[in-house]
Amino acid sequence: MTSPHHASGVRSVIGVDAGTASLREADHLIHRLLDRPAVTEGVLACTHLLRTDERRGTTVSLAVPHADVDAVWRELVEALPEGSGLALADRTHGPADAVHGARLAAAAPPASGRAVAYPGVAHLTGTVTVADLLGRTAVERLVVLGAPDARLPLDTEVLTQDHVRPEWRDGVLTLALVPAAGGRLAPFEVPNPTPCCADHA
Repeated sequence: MTSPHHASGVRSVIGVDAGTASLREADHLIHRLLDRPAVTEGVLACTHLLRTDERRGTTVSLAVPHADVDAVWRELVEALPEGSGLALADRTHGPADAVHGARLAAAAPPASGRAVAYPGVAHLTGTVTVADLLGRTAVERLVVLGAPDARLPLDTEVLTQDHVRPEWRDGVLTLALVPAAGGRLAPFEVPNPTPCCADHA
């Protein structure tokens, strides 16, 4: 299903390696960056696990509307801590090891990545329906663990817990769900393992 919030479109992907170790730290970094003036609501921000000989941690990618990419790049150079790496195609900033992590992050979506900020995410608070998820956000596919081929009625309720993290799977932004009480569903990822600061909830 394609909607005004669809994840597709002309975007440039900036990879960021700011030395974050955990998903929680990477989520917090994303929310801090989204507060910067040049980073608009159209940005699709993902986390990526980094596993190299040099470092194990979590990097970030920002898929930015092409028209905004130069302004966002300048904002990131100013906002990120010293030692961070940035990569956008052939453009880089920072030390070589951090740039390497940033390049890997920039190359990951839409093959892989865990989306933290994406078009329509602001609608996903409290209890929503399957129709809300597919019609008002960039989420394109819903999968129930244990029943991957299940067809979900559009009025099925989903308990978001204000924490909805879909993942890129084969180029499709996919949300994994699990059964919840009362015939409802809930995202597979719960807030407790990766809580972000309360002011960004």
